Amino acid sequence: MGKTVLITGAASGIGRAAAEAFLDDDWIVWATAREEADVAALADDGCETAELDVTNARECTRVVEDVVAEEGRIDCLVNAARSAHFGAVEDVSTADFEAGLDVNLLGPHRMIRAVLPHMRARENGTIVNVSSVAGRLSMPGQGGFAASKFGLEGLSDALRVEASEFDVDVVLVEPGPVRRGTDSVVEDEENERDDPEHTGAYDWLYRAQEDSRLAGVQDALSVTPGAVALTIRDAANASDPEPRYPVGESAKYLLMARHLPARWRDAGLSLVRRLIE
Repeated sequence: MGKTVLITGAASGIGRAAAEAFLDDDWIVWATAREEADVAALADDGCETAELDVTNARECTRVVEDVVAEEGRIDCLVNAARSAHFGAVEDVSTADFEAGLDVNLLGPHRMIRAVLPHMRARENGTIVNVSSVAGRLSMPGQGGFAASKFGLEGLSDALRVEASEFDVDVVLVEPGPVRRGTDSVVEDEENERDDPEHTGAYDWLYRAQEDSRLAGVQDALSVTPGAVALTIRDAANASDPEPRYPVGESAKYLLMARHLPARWRDAGLSLVRRLIE
């Protein structure tokens, strides 16, 4: 019997690329998205598909039970569903902040609670949480997104020790910028400048988002969804996976910046702000 993987957020980007990578490796792939029509192409390729909104606890439980009933097992859970909202902390509405936490942090928690009893019973399985460099190093404009990913990192660190007793591995995959707007830390969608939550005090931040020079730097540092997907698949296949997998050289360099004194990092970012202003 082939191994079975359940993937959230498979409509596009990293989730879709992961579904394709596991399918190429002869896994039984259950690709899920909020709208099942969004994963129809993956169904044509040979994936099983299901509608799943990770903010709905009942749907999380239902889909997990359906996969177990059909396949008899879930060998790997990939939490790839994500939400990103760019903006200064003061400008991000509490509603948007809560929505990001619901998808990026509470969603994986709901899926873990649904899947883990089955993995414990079999004493086998891997949970891959797709995090980000922003889960260990926060930059201006990423406060809400980083908060959710910092939370996912903490959740995973605790779970990794708790689940090890049952031979269940917990892995964090940490890409830097991903080459496609829907997967980048910074969304392509325009921020609503007339949103009453926007103070107008941080226009430099939004100019930085649109600055072609900085965009060129981000593009140069970015990785493809396919590269992230292969890392996820390799972690799922490993008999003793690493706790964390930074993806791409840029991710490794950015994570090294965590070891600089915070004042040095702040001074560098302040210099960038002054150049933009």
